[in-house]
Amino acid sequence: MTVETTPYPDPGGYVAWLGLEFVEGGADRMVARWEVRPDHLQPYGIVHGGVHCSVIETVASYGAAAWYGDRGKVVGVSNQTDFLRAVTSGTLTATGTPLHRGRLQQLWLVEIRDAGGRLVARGQVRLQNLAADHLDGAP
Repeated sequence: MTVETTPYPDPGGYVAWLGLEFVEGGADRMVARWEVRPDHLQPYGIVHGGVHCSVIETVASYGAAAWYGDRGKVVGVSNQTDFLRAVTSGTLTATGTPLHRGRLQQLWLVEIRDAGGRLVARGQVRLQNLAADHLDGAP
């Protein structure tokens, strides 16, 4: 399956380090998978909460950008993530869906599940819509 909209031409950098593979996506639903690696783990041998937060923010941002499209850019302003189940290895899947999409802001819910379908983490990300005509040359 391919992502119907690519909001970022080359995510590279941190997103590449996370190892995310976008397997479904567009303005109404964004899905990414990744394999847990040793460098994703905290000292107790479980996936670091920051990895979950990063994946949640990335999936929400991609979906929000797909919806906002050519009108401008979106940036995260709040990320509230709950960690529900410890994970030490395996494939994880993050699915993001919009809860609210308005003129100025969007709110996305992202759930991370393990290969057995169990909920591992969930988060809400609020994003600011930055209209292209108000960016004044900002990158």
